[in-house]
Amino acid sequence: MTVVGPFGLSVRDQALEADVQTGLAAVEAGLLEATKSEVPFITEAAQHLVRAGGKRFRPLLVMLAAQFGDPYAPGVVPAAVVVELTHLATLYHDDVMDVAEVRRGVDSANARWGNSVAVLTGDFLFARASHILADLGPEAVRVQAEAFERLVTGQILETAGPRDGRDPVDHYLDVIGGKTGSLIAVSGRFGAMMSGVDETVVDILTQYGERLGVAFQLADDVLDIASDSHESGKTPGTDLREGIPTLPVLLLRAQAEAHGRPDDLALVELLDGDLADDARHAEALRRLRVHPALEQARRDTVRYAEEARATLTPLPECYAKSALVELCDAVVHRAG
Repeated sequence: MTVVGPFGLSVRDQALEADVQTGLAAVEAGLLEATKSEVPFITEAAQHLVRAGGKRFRPLLVMLAAQFGDPYAPGVVPAAVVVELTHLATLYHDDVMDVAEVRRGVDSANARWGNSVAVLTGDFLFARASHILADLGPEAVRVQAEAFERLVTGQILETAGPRDGRDPVDHYLDVIGGKTGSLIAVSGRFGAMMSGVDETVVDILTQYGERLGVAFQLADDVLDIASDSHESGKTPGTDLREGIPTLPVLLLRAQAEAHGRPDDLALVELLDGDLADDARHAEALRRLRVHPALEQARRDTVRYAEEARATLTPLPECYAKSALVELCDAVVHRAG
């Protein structure tokens, strides 16, 4: 048993381990090549988060999905580079919107160089991803374009908030389906597509990625409250401080509205106050960490991960399928 990829994923087959390790190494080289520019400053900014590391969750999913066809097909590694470049680009933009100071244990690009450079660097990464996509064919371009539309739509919906009468939790699940689920779904889709499997398998791995992506984001929501910066690589309570709704907070608000318990109402009032104040922010984190809403968010994470696992049922039993099942467990483990 060898540990590989994010969250200590165990690969129990030497051939699969070799394929995954070789593929991820090629992706890493591809990321560095794709982020080079004739302008040294652009290279420095574009490689800032690449060199900071990261879980490479999406490329790993591409590699595992490709195991159901030809994992050595020429489009597999470039497709994995595309999804990771796209993800990295969104991080540059997200950190600007969230006024984040830390990403992956290093200064965020906006903290280091300012918002303008961070936004433009994200745009540069999108451009490089599009350049690679052009060589993968029109179907790959269409799939990525649709996912990117969903991603941006999810971000806009988050910014706009739920329309009148819409349940905030349902709205939020739509948001993260777009913001996170869409690109992880594309990771499964690209790996399957590029390896040449039939459309039934492509659809299964796409649906798996969609559900796993939602579970992945819900686990991040829990981590934002429950973890310290050493675990998550970014400042805990960042979303909380910026007033960005996450599932534990939305569940708390729903409970406060439904039952009117004084402690819940007091915590909502605290969250609605000035969380730029470090003492208030620390108190909000402390109280949320022991609130039942956090445990409910964990249970919802488990539910989506179990749905992802269930979509794999029709696939043939193999080491790659076992690894995909273990990814579900690993995502849940992140949420405690």
